[in-house]
Parts: sequence; structure tokens; C-alpha cells
Amino acid sequence: MQGKILIVDAISTNRIVLKVKLASAFYEVIQASTADEACVAALRHNPDLIISAMTLPDCDSAQLCTKLQQNPQTRAIPMMVIGCRPNADTRLRALEAGVQDVMLKPIDDTLLLARVRSLIRAHNTAAEWQMRDDTSRALGFAEDVVDFGPPGQAIVVGTDSGETGALIEVLNPSLRIKLSYSAPETALRDLTPGRVPDIFVLVLDDEDTHSGEVLRLLAAIRATAITRHAGILVLQPRPDPGLGAYALDLGADDLMTDGFDRKEMVLRIKAMMRRKRVADQLRATVRTGLKAAVSDPLTGLHNRRYAMPHLARVAEHSAATGRSFAVMVADLDHFKRINDLYGHASGDAVLVEAARRLRENLRGVDLVARIGGEEFLIVMPATPLSEARAAARRLCRKIGGTGFKVPGSSDPITVTVSIGVTIGGLQGKRMIESDKNANDLLDAADKALYEAKIQGRNQINLARPAA
Repeated sequence: MQGKILIVDAISTNRIVLKVKLASAFYEVIQASTADEACVAALRHNPDLIISAMTLPDCDSAQLCTKLQQNPQTRAIPMMVIGCRPNADTRLRALEAGVQDVMLKPIDDTLLLARVRSLIRAHNTAAEWQMRDDTSRALGFAEDVVDFGPPGQAIVVGTDSGETGALIEVLNPSLRIKLSYSAPETALRDLTPGRVPDIFVLVLDDEDTHSGEVLRLLAAIRATAITRHAGILVLQPRPDPGLGAYALDLGADDLMTDGFDRKEMVLRIKAMMRRKRVADQLRATVRTGLKAAVSDPLTGLHNRRYAMPHLARVAEHSAATGRSFAVMVADLDHFKRINDLYGHASGDAVLVEAARRLRENLRGVDLVARIGGEEFLIVMPATPLSEARAAARRLCRKIGGTGFKVPGSSDPITVTVSIGVTIGGLQGKRMIESDKNANDLLDAADKALYEAKIQGRNQINLARPAA
């Protein structure tokens, strides 16, 4: 099934006709005849979309939308309304309550199904980000979404600069959004990561002469990395179900099929801006949470949580390609003495500088992770023994050869490092048994480090595989 849809209509014939259309497109359909039944069904079945009649026995569609939004379990479910041509206030009241679209009979089946696909696609995307955000919250990394921020930006794109400019003048007093005009051919040309609009309003041509050009721009907006999360509203000068359905399937978020109406467009742009702010915040907190979950906050290196699965993947790749790889554990010598003599701020400064030197003296493909207080794990894919030994010696020189500037000392202090090295993957014609898992490899390198400490520190030691 493509999704689950709740139909709410007091007239059984209307429900049956709509159910047949949706079921033929492989949607699972649930039915309710009143707003109260709909609220219960929404809680029980968690639909991907609710399609309601304009009026119901116990309330209208705007009131139903308000009821659903008052419940945390149903507030995120998108809602579409179908009805006979209402007065303007009824339509606007539904949109203001949070209804995503109001479609008027007679309804074109192609446009209906395209709108359903669009709403469910947006709902599923939002639900996926919300789930990731919930995980970040469980780990303690996410922050509350805030419904405020600097004024947004929107670009109104049309082929007639005079007509589009007049539209902007009419909209400006009602929106806390900076509106600007662009022709289709220049809308993406001058954008940079710091100057990306929140919303594109694409105005189709009344004569269809340039509509194809505007719709090609729509596809390009969705395919361009810096604009793919922007909201897109398409304004049709007159109803054209096929063209509207095509725009929705290309990635338009919203569609006005009956030409320009100032109040309706203001409501749709404001709703789109709210949804985009929430989506941007969710993506930002998820990215921050994931980064925090796998990074060491002091040095900026990856932490053990990231390093061990990465080491396992490198081992798997080595087994598949037959190329050896190096695993090192590096430990700063007499680090406790630094903390005792100069203070913990100096110890932190040493860790940060040591991390920088390690990272800058390895390849981009190599992993450096902080896995303990003053202990670092280094994984070097596709590295034979000779290169691993040379890299370890170079790291010892880079750490110990230049003093560290730290708070609490007028002169740079000397810091050295000991490194244990093991080789994973093929060595000659024999597989080392410690390739079996990442923990074995780490243990082998750790034992080699211990030997380096015993031998006097500030040196490397190679773990020898059993014969």
C-alpha cells in the first residue's frame, strides 16, 4: 500500500466514490461520518492523510482540523478538504485552521491523486525527520523547535515582470517576508549558500507559452543541493488539472489552481513558511545531535562510538580487497604530570594541539579518534607495514619535536607520545586472527602500546602476529 487515508464525510455515497478512486491507486482507506468518529479513527489508525468534506454533522472542516491539532498524536497528520464551491470566507477559514488544500467539485482524478501523493510524500519526509529528532532528544542532543526567527525570503518567478511586480506590491503589506522578483532564467544563477530563498512562488504563464520553462525551473530547484529544501508554490492563472498534477509530481509543495487571490496566497505562504522553519530546525537539531553523538567535544575528533564501527568496516573492506591496513593506539606520555604541574586547562590545551598535529600529519582517508582521556585511535586503510611504521615514527616526531604552548607556563612544554601498531588484513599469505573483529585489533594495538611504554616511552612498537 502507498499510504493510509481517512475519509470523513456524512454522505456514504461520497465516501464510497472516493474510496474506489483511492483504492485503485493502492491506498488503504478508512472511513468516518462525523468529526468525533474521525478523531477516534485518527488516533487508532494513524493515517498518512485525512480527506474531509467541507461540512460535517457535528462541525465544519476548520473545526475538525483544530480538534486534530490540539492532540499531539494527530496534529502532524495533513488534511485536505473536498466540497462544493463555498464562499470565500469558508475556504479561507479552513486554510487558516491548518488545512493544506481545499479542492472543489467537480474534481479531476489526475489532480486529486497528484495532490494526495504530494501531501503524503511531505508527511512521510517530516515524520522521518521527526523520528530522528526524537532519537536525538533521547540522547539529550536536540533542542526545542522555536516558531520565530528572522524574516524569511521569497522569490516570485514569472515571465511577465510587470504583472509579477504588481503581485509583489499587493502581497508585501501582509507578509513578514522579503519578496523579490526573478525571471526563470536567472532565478538560480546568482544564488549562493548564504542567499537561498525560503520559498519560490512560480507564476505560470496565462498563454502556456512559457509554462514549460517555469516547470523546468521547478525541477531544477528540487535537484539543486542548496535549494532542494525550499518551499515551492505554483500559481496557475486558470484551472489546468494536467499541468497542476505535473507540477505537484515534479515537487511543488502547494498549488493555487484558480489564479491569484491575495488573502489565500498570504495564508498559503505563511503556512509554507511555518512548515519550512520547523523542518529546517528538525534537520539542524538532527545534524547537531548526530555530530555530538559521534564527536569528542574537546578536540573535535571522532569518539569511540564512531571509531569502532568504522574500524569494523575497514576490516571488512580489507577482507574483500585483500589489502592490509594499519591500526594504531597513541597515548601521550606522563599526561597526568602535565595536569598536576600546570592545571587541567593546560592539559586540555595539550590534547587539542596533539589532536591537531595527529590529524594534519595523516591522510584525509585516515581516521583519528579520541577513545580515552589522552588516548587516540588511528586507522589507516590500505596501508602496508612499511608505511604504517613510517607514519607512526613521523607522528612521534611531530608530537615530541616541537614544544606545546599552554596556560600556566611561559615557555613551551615538552610532550611525547608512545604508539602501538598492528596490521590488519593480509600479511604475506596469512590472515592475522585479530582481523575477526575490531575489538581484537584494538586490543592488539593496545598491547603494543603497553610494550612501547615499558621500553621507555616516546617510541613505537609493532604487535607481532602469532605464528
